[in-house]
Amino acid sequence: MKHQRRDNEAVPTVEELRGMVTHTREELGRTVDAPAAKAAVKAQAIEKAADLKEQAVAKAAVVTDQLRESAVHAARLAKDKIPDPAVDKAARAAAQLQATAARAGRLAAERTPDPVAEKAGQWAGAARAHRMPLVVAAGALGVLLLVLRGRRHR
Repeated sequence: MKHQRRDNEAVPTVEELRGMVTHTREELGRTVDAPAAKAAVKAQAIEKAADLKEQAVAKAAVVTDQLRESAVHAARLAKDKIPDPAVDKAARAAAQLQATAARAGRLAAERTPDPVAEKAGQWAGAARAHRMPLVVAAGALGVLLLVLRGRRHR
């Protein structure tokens, strides 16, 4: 039952006040839960990204193992098809080539004047520092030479 105030406004009953309090509490709860729900979505996204990363790492490991096994298998097949004398001869030739190259390097180092060796060292350091532009330039030069050679043979 509503009571009348002096200024003719209805005064809510106890039940109406309780209903208003309950409604206000529910709205407040939804308001407080909204930022928590957004944070939960962000946490879920981070967790999902971590799971995907783990799956990718695992898949990469599996693919790497498969490639390694394929390479080992291919090497075995190649070794089986190449006769042993040819393999031995190739190994001896490689060792001889390596020894000859080392001997030539030592001779060149011994007979090169110091200023020339110093300048060559500077050029080698610059080449190591700028490896990619040199590779691109060498590739462009190779393509240019092939184009010129192709035009000459027409």
